[in-house]
Amino acid sequence: MKKLVVGILAHVDAGKTTLSEALLYTAGNLRKLGRVDHGDAFLDTDVQERDRGITIFSKQAMLTWEDVELTLLDTPGHVDFSAEMERTLQVLDYAILVISGTDGVQAHTRTLWKLLERYELPTFVFVNKMDLQGAERTTLIEQLQRRLGGGFVDFTVDAAVRDEAIAMCDESALETFLETGLVGQQQITQLIAQRQVFPCCFGSALKLEAIEEFLQCICAYTDTPVYGQDFAARVFKISRDSKGDRLTWLKVTGGVLRAKMLLCGGEDGGRWEEKADQLRQYSGVKYQMIPQAVAGSVVTVTGLSKTYPGQALGAETQDNRSLLEPVLNYRLLLPDGADPHTVLPKLRQLEEEDPLLRIVWNERLQEIHVRLMGPVQLEVLRRLIAERFELQIDFGQGNIVYKETIADMVEGVGHFEPLRHYAEAHLLLEPAARGSGVQIATDCSTDQLDLNWQRLILTHLLERPHAGVLTGAPLTDVKITLIAGRAHLKHTEGGDFRQATYRAVRQGLMQAQSLLLEPYYDFRLEVPHSCVGRAMTDVQSMGGTLNDPEDSGDLAALTGYAPVATMQNYWQEVAVYTRGQGQLSCTLRGYDICHNADEVIAASGYEPERDVDNPADSVFCEHGAGVNVKWDQVHERMHVPSPLRRSVEDASEQLSIRRSYSGGAAQDKELQAIFERTYGKVERRGFQPPPKPKHTELRDSYQIRDAKDGADYLLVDGYNIIFAWPELKALAAADVAAARGVLEDILADYRGFRRCQVILVFDAYKVKRNPGSVEQRNGIYIVYTKEAETADMYIEKTTYRLQKDHRVRVATSDGLEQMIVLGHGALRLSAEAFHAEVEEARGQIAALIEQYNRQNRGSNRAKIKE
Repeated sequence: MKKLVVGILAHVDAGKTTLSEALLYTAGNLRKLGRVDHGDAFLDTDVQERDRGITIFSKQAMLTWEDVELTLLDTPGHVDFSAEMERTLQVLDYAILVISGTDGVQAHTRTLWKLLERYELPTFVFVNKMDLQGAERTTLIEQLQRRLGGGFVDFTVDAAVRDEAIAMCDESALETFLETGLVGQQQITQLIAQRQVFPCCFGSALKLEAIEEFLQCICAYTDTPVYGQDFAARVFKISRDSKGDRLTWLKVTGGVLRAKMLLCGGEDGGRWEEKADQLRQYSGVKYQMIPQAVAGSVVTVTGLSKTYPGQALGAETQDNRSLLEPVLNYRLLLPDGADPHTVLPKLRQLEEEDPLLRIVWNERLQEIHVRLMGPVQLEVLRRLIAERFELQIDFGQGNIVYKETIADMVEGVGHFEPLRHYAEAHLLLEPAARGSGVQIATDCSTDQLDLNWQRLILTHLLERPHAGVLTGAPLTDVKITLIAGRAHLKHTEGGDFRQATYRAVRQGLMQAQSLLLEPYYDFRLEVPHSCVGRAMTDVQSMGGTLNDPEDSGDLAALTGYAPVATMQNYWQEVAVYTRGQGQLSCTLRGYDICHNADEVIAASGYEPERDVDNPADSVFCEHGAGVNVKWDQVHERMHVPSPLRRSVEDASEQLSIRRSYSGGAAQDKELQAIFERTYGKVERRGFQPPPKPKHTELRDSYQIRDAKDGADYLLVDGYNIIFAWPELKALAAADVAAARGVLEDILADYRGFRRCQVILVFDAYKVKRNPGSVEQRNGIYIVYTKEAETADMYIEKTTYRLQKDHRVRVATSDGLEQMIVLGHGALRLSAEAFHAEVEEARGQIAALIEQYNRQNRGSNRAKIKE
């Protein structure tokens, strides 16, 4: 028998639960047809679902049709519960998208379609409510094609007409159709599995119209997935039954799961093993106990306490795709006499069950805060707490969940040395890409700090969120690298490095340039053409960014992104000024620079040096007692020399030696050659951590393929050179863009003559280009730095990485930058010296051209004489 797991998705009020009811009734699994509006639908088992008429929690139902066993998963349709639906998508074989025949493609339908694309799920479409006035089949198909893309085919029409429409979706299907006049069942099944064809059926779930045809369509044009022999499973939901037992909902994706089987999970240090006590197969609220579940089955397991939604078990691979995060924060107000420490563990149960609920304990204020997606989720949570825990709670005023990051690279030092304790940690904090979170690495030698202490430091970095210094918001989008540390053979204990690590992060943040981040929505706003001006003005006033308007039939479509803080309730205004004709679709884009950072920081009143839970100061031992040392004095008293500072000092020493004579890079090279002939090869010793796999900042961030043959690299600080060369400086005074173009042409000629890789770097904030982008013109790479990154920062990082495998030179007149790149092992080239070198190259190029021309003229004369 073919086993399939099929999920049902829809926007609110499209009739999703009604369709589930109709499918179960038609298949003979229900004796009575329930209705959502009557409160007796088979899958609306929760009291709140019946009262509100919406699905809040995903449900499971089993049905059999012909030789196919279908596991139906009914998912929430409201945007506030999108995470519940998104987790369910990870275990589906196929999806059913329900469209209302009277409403058509709604804003949330687009969001669902993007998620189906993201998870590459084959999809069947059921257009519901076709019995109502205003539902027209041809118009709806055209709307689906226009708003969601191609591939939508009506499977309720004549087979010849259907096959002709399918043939237009794929070249091989077209060839088959032209040869035979039809498209075979297996080929149609493959096209559906490849998401090239989306079968559409039109009917009425309430009146059971076209339900049987839809079931036959699903059974005929689907294939059973291929599963492995080894046990594998994916968890998609955590809940509790009426007795309070914890239930783990999972799909078996390989092998067999048996009752009492030992399951394990977690990483090193957090490894766990537990028995699968009972295996339950639910259909609605009822279930049956089963001894085993084969691959393709969805079962509920009791006895597991460490599982979580999205977890991979056995041979299943972990899905690292980022999911939605809650963006609103509320203070939970407990009734008089309620102990927050008693309530908190109970609330943790709800946090396990809802992927978009975060329970946060504020130690300093002794308050419980909840983070979630929207007001409907808030009301559901209030009632759920009252029903389950008999607590009448309330919420304070909501606010946005902000985050913080840094804009520059800093070294943070933490020292913890009260009496009979010792630990010191040096951390390099660097800005990372948006949405990357906190990344950790180590560049510390085991000769300096044992591997077990290094692992402990990395564990401490990830064991809790680190507070920023602007508002105390969580730190994100930063790479933290352990670069040095020291332990004591006798006095160091595990907790000592926890203190040193936390203080090192905080001390680094106090030095860095911090940035406040806020959540943004990607939006699509469809309004009548007469309202476009109003809509564009609103978006700009909200701090949003707009793309060019698009024509969407009777409506104009505006796309872009805007802060959640300003757009979260904008749909209400849209409904008013468009008189119900407008549609606003919002999906969480992620975090970016806060549009009103100064205002938010001032309103928070946060003082980082008064935050006793996150100290930036260090503790040193003096006269047998621990002494607190302020964060800005730690570098003067730290025990381990700074690797970064040492590299700069080495560079300064080399630079002072070079300044003792008037020679340039050529003489530097000559003197080094004489020294090496006398004393042997000299290795440059800047800041050199243990070897890593070969990679470059260019390849990682800008997707430029570096040379593998040890080619020479020249990095040029664009604006530094422009304003250092008199002719370019004069041109830039009139037209900076023209000066950039001339410099690009000069470097292109220089690269062709010198046969080296040239990277020209410009500060993106001075150029109207996309930050973090790269262009290749005439053989040279032109890099526009990322936001909050200067050309100096980019050149320093790239030089450090490239010098391991290539000979690197840097052209700039910035003295500090010269010292740093010299310490990294690169050769510095002043703007004046580089200008002379370019002029020399131009002269040689001109001489070669003249020589070639003379030879060519001589050859032509010889031919004429002959």
